[in-house]
Amino acid sequence: MPNRFSERALRESQAFGVRQAPILRPLGWLAHGWHDLWQAPLASLAQGLVMALFGALLLAVAHDRFWLLSGAFSGFLLLAPVMATGLYALSRDIDRNLPVGLSTVWLAWHPRDGRLIVFGILLAVAGTGWVLCSAALITGFAPEPIVTPRDFLLKVVLNEQSSLFETWLGLGALLAAPVFASSVVAIPALLDQPADRLGVYGAVLTSWRVVLEHPAPMALWAALLMGLTTLGLATALLGLIVIVPWLGHASWHAYRDLVRHRSD
Repeated sequence: MPNRFSERALRESQAFGVRQAPILRPLGWLAHGWHDLWQAPLASLAQGLVMALFGALLLAVAHDRFWLLSGAFSGFLLLAPVMATGLYALSRDIDRNLPVGLSTVWLAWHPRDGRLIVFGILLAVAGTGWVLCSAALITGFAPEPIVTPRDFLLKVVLNEQSSLFETWLGLGALLAAPVFASSVVAIPALLDQPADRLGVYGAVLTSWRVVLEHPAPMALWAALLMGLTTLGLATALLGLIVIVPWLGHASWHAYRDLVRHRSD
């Protein structure tokens, strides 16, 4: 059974070509994403507002519980590519010169198959793994018990006698890298391609091919995604209202720029 899945995924991925991209191409994706944002401002900003309000809800519920807050935001960031499905649909229809609006987003969330649900579950499992690894590291090596976010800031981040924070960041980057490589173009591809042409594992394999063939531009793209998301979080989440749809639209253009089906 595993061999059959692997063979099918390989065949599906090989049906897609990966276009070449210069190192600064991600800046072009941002430009296209900004254009799409203002082609459908109501539907785009509404999704950004939902994400910002959801982040605010997480802060309100877990602001004094470090592990709950860490787990909630880890899940929030890892599931963001799936949650941006409506933004990919908007950009897809803008590319096709079709009318776009909130109905476009609504239809994107009612797919005829369960591939995006499966992908979301896989990302949730990855997020759970990160939280468990993070908890084990901090609990095992912190000089004092860490209970609240303030404890983490004072006893880990600002502790000049320990390199625990740097180790924690390194572990996070190590675990985030394969998640990024698995999802960077996979979710837009699953939205764009029918189920008989591309399954979840084929989409993941195609996404890895993109990253391995374009390490420099994809590293820049990852840095831009992280940097702009951090900026949105640092503005009391208000920046997410614009940044989330901007990056969602730009991610669609990254997919369209890098991946093509050989029969198209």
